[in-house]
Amino acid sequence: MGNCFCRWESSIYRVSSNAKSESPKYESPSSKLRKDDSKLPSNPEEVEDLRRDSAANPLVAFTYNELKIITANFRQDRVLGGGGFGSVYKGFVTEDLREGFQPLQVAVKVHDGDNSYQGHREWLAEVIFLGQLSHPNLVKLIGYCCEDEHRVLIYEYMARGSVEHNLFSRVLLPLPWSIRMKIAFGAAKGLAFLHEAAKPVIYRDFKTSNILLDLDYNAKLSDFGLAKDGPEGDKSHVSTRIMGTYGYAAPEYIMTGHLTPRSDVYSFGVVLLELLTGRKSLDKSRPAREQNLTDWVLPLLKEKKKILDIVDPRLQGDYPVKGVQKAAMLAYHCLNRNPKARPLMRDIVDSLEPLQVQDEDSAQKTTITMISSEVLETDTKRKDLQ
Repeated sequence: MGNCFCRWESSIYRVSSNAKSESPKYESPSSKLRKDDSKLPSNPEEVEDLRRDSAANPLVAFTYNELKIITANFRQDRVLGGGGFGSVYKGFVTEDLREGFQPLQVAVKVHDGDNSYQGHREWLAEVIFLGQLSHPNLVKLIGYCCEDEHRVLIYEYMARGSVEHNLFSRVLLPLPWSIRMKIAFGAAKGLAFLHEAAKPVIYRDFKTSNILLDLDYNAKLSDFGLAKDGPEGDKSHVSTRIMGTYGYAAPEYIMTGHLTPRSDVYSFGVVLLELLTGRKSLDKSRPAREQNLTDWVLPLLKEKKKILDIVDPRLQGDYPVKGVQKAAMLAYHCLNRNPKARPLMRDIVDSLEPLQVQDEDSAQKTTITMISSEVLETDTKRKDLQ
């Protein structure tokens, strides 16, 4: 399919959003966008009009001048990361900015200035989806800015940034096994919630850069710009333009454009492999046969004896062998070429629950890792600013 559907963004911090769940007046975001596809809202009044019947979450319509105050005029040392959409800034909402507002740290996601039709649609999709969905494993959307050419989203601040950054960083200590399984469990619960909503939602862009972590390594899904309503009634799939990220997208979706919740399950399997191996889904620096993680690992997952050979060596053997084998087999089933043979997300959640490590030794190691990671990251940022 060439590069037509690739949304490649190599950022330390990919932000997203959250919002409230199924309300009696729920109307699917996609159907809302189709009502008048030729004219997308261009100011807060029109956005709120679009949200009126289904807005379970109150969102704040910030002015662009307020965002300048929140981000210290979008100062460069406030940049958390970025990608194809634009940049993300760390911000502070103070009491004197808005009456009744409690002091709050936020992440401000500024869409780039071209204000393209597709970019506007993705921005609006996030506002609508996250104005209706609320779950502990979805990042919370606080507000937005729709003023002149500016399209901005304001989210809760996620202190540890993306899983991508934490898993592949060269300066942070490697994530312990217990934290990796905690991340997988939280992300799986987020996807299961979307798939089982009153109107099912297909996330469509599940990857490590779209999973954000709070201070306690709780995982929350972010970036709903490519999310789609799932099939309803007797329909088996929705047909859509192929978009997503190479290395994560399900093969049947790339070939046909047919999107189902099992497409997300495939992407989850890829992320689970990344957590197991410490390798990226695509890595051109590896030997040719190992560049595509899924192609390289899948044959090895069939043999129990070889599974331990693909575990992230940075873990230095500090993991439960049976737990690794169970996680590996779960990834294997998620990556089945036949989408109907893949497990449902609710079954994946059930499979991951027993792999959550609760013992005191694990908790102590996790605490030490968290403190050490914070020290290393602080030192690195300090050097970068000097």
